[in-house]
Amino acid sequence: MSERIEISTEYIQLGQFLKLSNVVESGGMVKIFLAEFEVYVNGEREQRRGRKLYLGDSVEIPEFGVYEVARED
Repeated sequence: MSERIEISTEYIQLGQFLKLSNVVESGGMVKIFLAEFEVYVNGEREQRRGRKLYLGDSVEIPEFGVYEVARED
């Protein structure tokens, strides 16, 4: 089962998403995290912190979990 991360905008960048989901503590850690850990967006490996995530996108980070981008209620 995936954890829902809610956004109020059309999209969120992967770096912002990692902070919002509490995977990293600060924006400065995002680049290092993406270099050291595998991150999959909709099943494809992703290393760009600027990758845009839209509603319904799935982010899987082995050792951390699976997250789904959802609309903020």
